[in-house]
Amino acid sequence: MTFSVDVTVRGYELDTQGHLNQAVYLQYAEHARWELLRAAGLPQEKLLADGVGPVALEVTVKYLRELRGGDRVRVTCRFDYGTGKTFTVEQRILKEDGTVAAEITGVGGILDLTARRLVPDPGGRLAALADNPDLLTG
Repeated sequence: MTFSVDVTVRGYELDTQGHLNQAVYLQYAEHARWELLRAAGLPQEKLLADGVGPVALEVTVKYLRELRGGDRVRVTCRFDYGTGKTFTVEQRILKEDGTVAAEITGVGGILDLTARRLVPDPGGRLAALADNPDLLTG
């Protein structure tokens, strides 16, 4: 399942050319990841109480179409788990007409905040804590 959240591009997020500033694409992606976790029943407070937190280990952004002030976009997010300590995060920023404005791919993990090490089964750990674990699988 691919989760999504809608965002409207705000004027203060634009660069001098009137385009969405490149760093804001990453903020939109981060917002969608936290909204996915929250929708699954994993707000930041619950993760911290369990002594874990999500970490981004690698992020790549492909800018495909410009975004301008007032554009309404949908930011998607999907976690794909493998067998190791990391997982892939696949995201897209879509314009209202479905055009892909950006693709964001990354590698993430779940950090044990005491040991400062990645947990061995991030998907399993999140699913065990989640109220709605089905949202967490791609």
